[in-house]
Amino acid sequence: MPPSCCGYLSQYTHHHLVVFLLTFFSYVLLHASRKTFSNVKVSISAQWTPSFQNGSAPAFSPGETWEENRLFADEKQATLFLGALDSIFLFSYAVGLYLSGIIGDRVNLRYVLCFGLCGSAVVEFLFGTLTEWLHIYNIYLYCGLWVLNGLLQSAVWPCVVAVMGNWFGKAGRGFVFGLWSACASVGNILGAFLASSVLKYGYEYAFLVTSVVQFAGGVVVFFGLLTSPKEVGLSLESETGLSPVERDTDSHRPLMSDEEDEVEVEVYTRQYQQPDEPLAETPRAIGFCQAFCLPGVLPYSLAYACLKLVNYSFFFWLPFYLSNNYGWKEAEADRLSVWYDVGGIIGGTVQGLISDCMGKRSPVLAMSLALAMGALMGYSRSPNDQVINAALLATTGFFIGGPSNMISSAISADLGRQGALRGNQEALATVTGIVDGTGSIGAAGGQYLVSLIESKLGWMYVFYFFIVMTGCSIVFIIPLLFKEVLAMWRDRQALRRQL
Repeated sequence: MPPSCCGYLSQYTHHHLVVFLLTFFSYVLLHASRKTFSNVKVSISAQWTPSFQNGSAPAFSPGETWEENRLFADEKQATLFLGALDSIFLFSYAVGLYLSGIIGDRVNLRYVLCFGLCGSAVVEFLFGTLTEWLHIYNIYLYCGLWVLNGLLQSAVWPCVVAVMGNWFGKAGRGFVFGLWSACASVGNILGAFLASSVLKYGYEYAFLVTSVVQFAGGVVVFFGLLTSPKEVGLSLESETGLSPVERDTDSHRPLMSDEEDEVEVEVYTRQYQQPDEPLAETPRAIGFCQAFCLPGVLPYSLAYACLKLVNYSFFFWLPFYLSNNYGWKEAEADRLSVWYDVGGIIGGTVQGLISDCMGKRSPVLAMSLALAMGALMGYSRSPNDQVINAALLATTGFFIGGPSNMISSAISADLGRQGALRGNQEALATVTGIVDGTGSIGAAGGQYLVSLIESKLGWMYVFYFFIVMTGCSIVFIIPLLFKEVLAMWRDRQALRRQL
C-alpha cells in the first residue's frame, strides 16, 4: 500500500530542512545564471551584428566601424550561432554528466558540487562580462568558454540529487522531490527578473550579477552542506525520514518495478542497521555499464532525451520567440516567460504527489505527456495578447515541466536506490548522471534543429517538432506503463481474493 501522502513529513528533522534548502538554492542560483544567456539573446544578437547607422556614417568605412566586434553580417547568422552555442553547451553538459555522476559516487559530494558552482560562475563572468568590458569578440573564445561552462555545470545536478537521495527515503519521494525539483524553475524566474532589471545597463551586467551571486552561493554550500546523515550520526529513521508505514515491503519497492520486494528490504536493513560502522567503510561504487543496465534506466533516459529537448527549447528560446514573434520588448518577454516555469513548479509538485498516492510513476507521466501534446498545439496558436499567452504558457509548463522534473529527480532517485543493486547503494549520482546526460544529448541536438527549422520553415513547424518529440517520450515509457498497470491490476485482484 502506498504510504500516507502527508504522514511522512513529521519524521524529518531540522537537518533535512537545511539540506533541502541548501541543495534547492544551489541549483536555483545555477539555473538563474544559465537562464541569463537565453534572456539576453536579443541584446547579444544586436551587439554581434552591424547596425544601419554604421553603414551610413560618412567618416568611417563599415569595416572600421564594426568589423572588430560585429561577428555576423545579419541577424539570421547570429541566431544560428546562438543556437550552436546552446548545442555546444548541452553536448559538453551531457558528457560532463556521465563523468560527474561517476566522480560524485567516489569523491565527497560537497567538493564536487562547490567546484562546479564556483567554477561555472567564473566562466560565465569571463564569457558575458569581461569580454564585453575589454571588447574581445571571438567566436572560438565563446565556444571554448561555453564548452568549459557545460562541463562545470554538469557537476551540480547529480550531486544535489544524490545528497537529497541520501537524506530522503522512498516514502513521499514523489512529493518531496516534486517540490524540490522546482529549483530549476525558480532559478529561471530569478534569472529572468535579475536579467530584466539590469538589462538597460547592458547585457554584461546581467552576467555579472548572476555570476557573483552564484559564486557566493557555492561558498555557502561548501561550509554548510551535510552530504549524508552519517556525518551527524543519525539513525535509520532520522536518516531517511521514514514513517512507520515505510516498513511495509511495498513502500521500499521502486515505483517502476514489482519484483524483489524481500531482497530490497533485506538490502536496506543490512546497510543501515549498523550505526557504529566506521565512516571509512563505504560501499563500493557501481560501474557505469552496470548502472546503465539497471531496470528502467534506459527507457527513462530515452524518454527524457525527447522531453528535455522540448523543455530546454522553451528554456533557451522562449524569450527570443516572444520578442521576435509578437514584437514585445525584451524585458517584457523575459517577465512573461516565467509563467512557463510557474506551470512547471505546480506540475512537478502536484504530479509527484499523485504518483506517491498511486504508488506508481509512469501512469502519471503518460497522462501528463498526452495532455502536453494538446497544450503545445494550443500555445502555438496563441493570439497577440499577453494575458492569454501567459495562461497558455503556464498550462504548457504544467504538462511539460512537471514530467521533466519527475524524471530528473524522483524517478532518478528511485532508479538509483532500486533492489536490483543488491546491497550496492553507491549508484545514485551515477544513475542521475546517465538519465540527465542522455536527456542533455537529446536537448543539445534539438537546440540547433530549433534554430534551423525556425529559419527555414517558421515557428509553427518548431511546435510541430515539439509535439512529435513529446509523443516519442510516451512511446519509450509504454513498456514501463504496461508493467505498472499490470502490477496495479494484480494487487487489486489479490486484495479482492483476501476480502
